[in-house]
Amino acid sequence: MNKKHPTLGCCGLDCGLCPRFYTNGSSRCPGCCGEGFFDNHPTCPFVTCCFKKKGLEVCAQCDEYPCAKSKKETGLRDSFITHRKVLHNLAVIRESGLEPFMEQQAQRIAILENMLEQYDDGKSKSYYCIATALLSIDGLTQSMQSAEQEINRTSIDQNEIKAKAKILRRFLEDTARGENAELKLRKA
Repeated sequence: MNKKHPTLGCCGLDCGLCPRFYTNGSSRCPGCCGEGFFDNHPTCPFVTCCFKKKGLEVCAQCDEYPCAKSKKETGLRDSFITHRKVLHNLAVIRESGLEPFMEQQAQRIAILENMLEQYDDGKSKSYYCIATALLSIDGLTQSMQSAEQEINRTSIDQNEIKAKAKILRRFLEDTARGENAELKLRKA
């Protein structure tokens, strides 16, 4: 029994924007309740309540949302930066519906997959995942366009992945500053 949308966690997490979703091998995560999820992942209280008991894709679809469990468990205590968007994602789904949210998530996934295909220097996957989860679609699109323009203007070869990644990361950082988003953990 798999969810229709494994790229979205019951809790509102953007599973389709997670580095483990794009990992090859045994540590790859299939997304929330995706193919093989229950073979390799212990269940969580959100999956048990939302999907297994109520047959819902996401907690925001529940008549009882927000419940005590969601308020307590989505306290964003985790260091995983993309958890910052969980409550926002659930609020958007609650207000606009699941399908419009999934359409936007599909755009983010397409942008991420393009970044991974064209700009993955072997150490930027997590960074690109965080950027696509936290930045606006317009900001991501503009960053990609600006990077491509600079790459073309400076005649950087398409095979020079490290140089291309450096340029894209600079534009993503500029976008993050403009959107008041932080793409890295603060050092203590």
